[in-house]
Parts: sequence; structure tokens; C-alpha cells
Amino acid sequence: MAEIVLIRHGQTEWSANGRHTSYTDLDLTEAGVRQARLAGERLAGRTFAAVISSPRKRALRTAELAGLAVTETTEDLAEWNYGEYEGVTSATIRETRPEWSLWTDGAPGGESPAEVAERLDRVLARARTLLDGGDVALIAHGHSLRVAGARWIGLPASGGGLLTLGTATLSTLGFEHGNQVIDTWNAS
Repeated sequence: MAEIVLIRHGQTEWSANGRHTSYTDLDLTEAGVRQARLAGERLAGRTFAAVISSPRKRALRTAELAGLAVTETTEDLAEWNYGEYEGVTSATIRETRPEWSLWTDGAPGGESPAEVAERLDRVLARARTLLDGGDVALIAHGHSLRVAGARWIGLPASGGGLLTLGTATLSTLGFEHGNQVIDTWNAS
């Protein structure tokens, strides 16, 4: 049976520094360009019925460097909207809110976990309808793809906090005995 392949974009300056990046549209670093090309090498020989991407240039550039032709873009794959925490590190946020967790609290002026889950549920439902034609690639961001993984296996958005996801890594969502499962996670 076909799989959904999750591809996180390559490194950006802010991802390298741990700064929350949602709507700020950053390019890949030189390391990110190399990572995206390596992701393409790991995908060599694999064909996709659809390649759906976040509209952010870091995701689109990753797709291009990996040799993938994007068939659709959607804001539903954009990164978690961090609102007032855009560009800020978790360590800085915890200086004034020591108990804060994106996974349970969301971001002031941004999105709640439930709102992100709703978006990723739509993406997964769309991808699932395309699986009859073959594998589907989703190219996006660390937190949004972690939520996608959690939602695929029936966890709330907060379950994404239990999944780590490096830049330009590949993960696969599939099926076993009729159940939705994570086949591979965070592979580089």
C-alpha cells in the first residue's frame, strides 16, 4: 500500500538557532541546500502521485533541490503560527513563562494546538484520498509535520511533542493491518 512521505525543509538560519519560524519566509542556509539535495538522493527512484508543499520558500526550495515537482501548495501545511513568539527561542520564552509548552499552550497571537491539528487533519485527509494513485509527499516544517505524525496515529496535537524531527529528514506514514502507523521517523 502507498505511503505518505513527510519531508522537513532544510536548515535555515533560524532553525539552526532554535528560533520559532512560521510566517517569516527564510531561505535555506548552505547547509540546508546540501541537506535538501541529500534528501533527494534518499528519495531517488521513488515516484509520487502528488507532492504537496507549504507555500514557504524554505519548503519549496527543499522540494526543488530534492528533485520533486510540487503539484499543490497549501497554507494548511505552513508552520505553526507562533504569533508573538515568532523569531523567539523557547529558552527566551521560558525566562518569563517557565511552564510554557507550545504543545499544550500554543502561542499568544498565534495558533492553539487544536487549530494546528485541524489544519493538519485536512492535509492528511487530502493526502489519503490520493494514495490510490501512489505515494504522496508532504513538504513542510518541524512542528507542523510533528503534529501530522501525531494526528495520523490518533494522538492529539500535543503528541507531536513526543516526536523529534531534524531538518531535511524523511518520515513515512503508512498502514499495518488496517491501522494507520508511523513506518519510519526522522530518518536522515
